[in-house]
Amino acid sequence: MVHCFGRGEIPVSVSSVPTTGGLAHTVRAVGAVSEGLCAARVGDVLGLRGPYGTGWELERALGQDVLVVAGGIGLAPLRPLIRDAVAEPSRHGRVNVLIGARTPDDLLSKWETPRWPTAYTGVTVDRPADGWRGEVGLVTELMGQASFDPPSSWAFVCGPEPMIRATSCDLVRRGVAAEHIRVSLERNMRCATATCGHCQLGPVLLCRDGPVVSWDRAESWLSVREL
Repeated sequence: MVHCFGRGEIPVSVSSVPTTGGLAHTVRAVGAVSEGLCAARVGDVLGLRGPYGTGWELERALGQDVLVVAGGIGLAPLRPLIRDAVAEPSRHGRVNVLIGARTPDDLLSKWETPRWPTAYTGVTVDRPADGWRGEVGLVTELMGQASFDPPSSWAFVCGPEPMIRATSCDLVRRGVAAEHIRVSLERNMRCATATCGHCQLGPVLLCRDGPVVSWDRAESWLSVREL
């Protein structure tokens, strides 16, 4: 939970951890608090509390193929996981990274992505700009180019909710076990201590029981109508 004094506090996932490059957050200016954070300069004081909630559990994928699927700013919280997976290739099978964004300008970590020693890294955009020579379309359309064995794979997915749903359903159809798919869900977190109830989704409070959950649990929760 990151606090911008005079504006408020918002939940922000870490995009780098001390073991692989220091603590960092990636923030997109979309509201009063995030705009204040993006306007902060070296020497400004911010508030920080946590971490809270659940992690990706990459350690459960030992010896298995790893498939990372990121949509938009969803690449930010997946970045530490990718760094960990490629840092010790002997601990996992083939590592694949699929990245989708609205436009080329919305792509994160463009300087770093080509340097990841993965079996396959695919990048696609919804709306190409002049000079774009990469893929155009949904991130799920890159799935056929990835190199992984579905029954022996773990998948980690983060992005807009429709993309999470479409990707997870596609992975299950291909043979990846639903309990081996980790998704990161987003709701309006405020207290981060499972007290206020703002982040409730079905029977769970995502600040405590999430945001990362297995797809076999999340699929039924996402079918709950929210008022």
